[in-house]
Amino acid sequence: MHQPAPPLVVFDLDGTLVDTAPDLIDTLNGLLSREGMAAVPFDEARRFIGGGARLLIQRGLTAHGRACGPDDIDRLYAVYVDDYAARIAELSRPFPGLEDALDVLAGQGCRFAVCTNKLERLSVKLLEALGLAERFPVICGQDTFPVMKPDPRALLGTIAAAAGSPGCAVMVGDSGTDIATAKAAGVPVVAVDFGYTDVPVASLGPDRVISRYADLPAAVAELLALQSR
Repeated sequence: MHQPAPPLVVFDLDGTLVDTAPDLIDTLNGLLSREGMAAVPFDEARRFIGGGARLLIQRGLTAHGRACGPDDIDRLYAVYVDDYAARIAELSRPFPGLEDALDVLAGQGCRFAVCTNKLERLSVKLLEALGLAERFPVICGQDTFPVMKPDPRALLGTIAAAAGSPGCAVMVGDSGTDIATAKAAGVPVVAVDFGYTDVPVASLGPDRVISRYADLPAAVAELLALQSR
């Protein structure tokens, strides 16, 4: 008899699992400084995060009214990645309550994966530095597949790599990108309201919104129960 896949919870990384904004923004502002531009204020730059490093750089340049062609972006991106890799977890920390929530979910039979628009090697390096990598046997980044979020194939590919099923999976994210990805993949989505988005995440239509990780196990259990009906 065919055994159903165990439930899988797929997490975004930046702004969902880990508060990476301090290191991402410090790296961005270091890059801008070398290009002769002033630092972008933290609260403004925090809203730039979520679409990968290239988009972060583009948004930082736009904040200064500067446009760059693809070659310039490629050059700045290469510098950014090297600088960020060197400081990847200086200030970044898991959001409060994350590990306790993972323990509860694991006790409920859930497995975990990561689907992020961060480069895969940087995602692995960050989670290893924070002692979290063992929690996530599958870590997929923007370069793992030919597509990245919000293309649903990034999420579906992550689920497949984890030997899961879209019919027994839940996405957890913090942004419109995550919500759009999950909806397009037909996977229910829990949004955290403490991540990186410039609009209230509840307005983006997630299936559940949580303000603390202590509430995640119940939200996941509710959505999994609805899927099994």
